[in-house]
Amino acid sequence: MLDSALLKAAADADGFMPADEGEALAEAALAVTVDGPLLEVGSYMGKSALYLAAAARPRGTTVVTVDHHRGSEEHQVGWEYHDPTLVDPAVGLIDTLPGFRRTIAAAGAEDVVTAVVARAEDFARIWSTPLALLFLDGSHTDESAQRDLTSWAPHLAVGGVLAIHDVFPDPADGGQAPYRIYRQALATGSYSELPGQGSLRLLRRDH
Repeated sequence: MLDSALLKAAADADGFMPADEGEALAEAALAVTVDGPLLEVGSYMGKSALYLAAAARPRGTTVVTVDHHRGSEEHQVGWEYHDPTLVDPAVGLIDTLPGFRRTIAAAGAEDVVTAVVARAEDFARIWSTPLALLFLDGSHTDESAQRDLTSWAPHLAVGGVLAIHDVFPDPADGGQAPYRIYRQALATGSYSELPGQGSLRLLRRDH
C-alpha cells in the first residue's frame, strides 16, 4: 500500500504534476515486479519525487533524483514558467535545489530520497545498479529528451517500468519531445505499454 502521508505531501507540494498523474506514477512504482531503486530525471522542487517516495517506502527501496537544478528552458528569464525568486543572486542562475530540499525535508522523506546534483547524462555514465523504474521528466527539448532516453534506458531492468511525462500526441497540447521519445522506445520492440494517465505514459521493459 502506498504511504498516504507522502501522497498527501506530494499533492500539496509545489510543482507541475497533476494529482491523478502523480498517483498513477506512484501506483506504477509500487506494482513493479522487479527489485531496484526508482530513478527520476528532472526533479524541480520535489513534487514527483514525493509521489515516487510514497511507493519506495513500502517497497523498502530508494528514490534517486537526478537534476542539475538550474531549471529547464521554460524556467529561464523571458520564458513562461520563469520565477525570479528562484534565481541565486550570487551567480545569476536558477537554483531549485534549496526548494527541493525543503520539500523533501518537510515531508519527512530524506530517508528514502537521495538527490544527485548533476547533468543526467554525466551521472548515467557512472551508474551501474539496475533500476526498477525510470521516470523521464527533464528538459523537453528534442536533444535533451533524446539524451535522457539514450543514457538511462539501458539501466532499466527487464521487467522494470519506463515512465515518461508530458507526452502530448497533439502539438496543440504541448511540446513534442517527450512524445517522440515515447514513440522511439515503443519502436524498439523492447517495451509493452501499460495503462497511463493523462500525459503520463508507462512502458514495461520486456527484454
